[in-house]
Amino acid sequence: MKDMHLITDPRCTQYHSQGHPERPSRIQTTVKKLKEQKEFSISWEKPDPVSDEILLRAHTADHLTRLKKAEDFDGDTPFHSGIDKIAQLAVGASLASLRMGQDRKPVFSLMRPPGHHATQDRAMGFCYLNSMAITILEALGSGTEKAVVFDFDVHHGNGTEAILLDKPGCMYISIHQYPGYPGTGTRHQGNCRNFTAPPGSSRAAYREELKKGLEELHKFNPDLIGVSAGFDAYTKDPLSQQQLEAEDFHWLGEQLSGFKKPMFSLLEGGYSDDLPDLILAYLKGL
Repeated sequence: MKDMHLITDPRCTQYHSQGHPERPSRIQTTVKKLKEQKEFSISWEKPDPVSDEILLRAHTADHLTRLKKAEDFDGDTPFHSGIDKIAQLAVGASLASLRMGQDRKPVFSLMRPPGHHATQDRAMGFCYLNSMAITILEALGSGTEKAVVFDFDVHHGNGTEAILLDKPGCMYISIHQYPGYPGTGTRHQGNCRNFTAPPGSSRAAYREELKKGLEELHKFNPDLIGVSAGFDAYTKDPLSQQQLEAEDFHWLGEQLSGFKKPMFSLLEGGYSDDLPDLILAYLKGL
């Protein structure tokens, strides 16, 4: 098989709030796990540089200024010194993964912070810049005709949906728990498709919702697939009440790779100590 391309940067682990579930040190344990595994070869890559022009595809200038202001954004999303630059690294990794995905290279962006809750003008839900929305808009602006975001994080990517809603040439597909944070994504609207599972759903029931999302992806027949890969529907995740196991994420990787389309994946959520094993299972599926 081709080398798996992993994009990461140790600088993305340089923020943390005591007691906060967003522990970027999980990146360090995942890197260690992936370097120790012998099942496939990995090419380790760095993020691309990012310009304000690219960020402004999805965010307002006021939002970029706000990220520098030393004041918490909400109870879940604290300010950290330099968080604007760290979030830009995550965007840069997403852009690098786009480039490699377009070259048909298996690729995964292993970065923090996540992005899919960040709206055009608001940081929320541990997210500061919406890496996926920025990257999809960059792809559409540089020649891609049809792009889809497949978001399997257990929380609805309200920011990605809001930014991409009714944008020509793209579709947003989310499979998530409801009721659950942030309380959005209860229905289809425009080019956005939402599939929900109640807390405590069985693995089989949750997979059925995932299959519905995969069928929408198939019908849309995109030229590019961007995957918001969240691993928080896992049975031991502290921020959800779902039952998925590592083999379910392996299955998802297999299903997505089966489309044989240019594709890239970005890490979103996943807050259990087993995250390295879940990511490895997904990559093996890819």
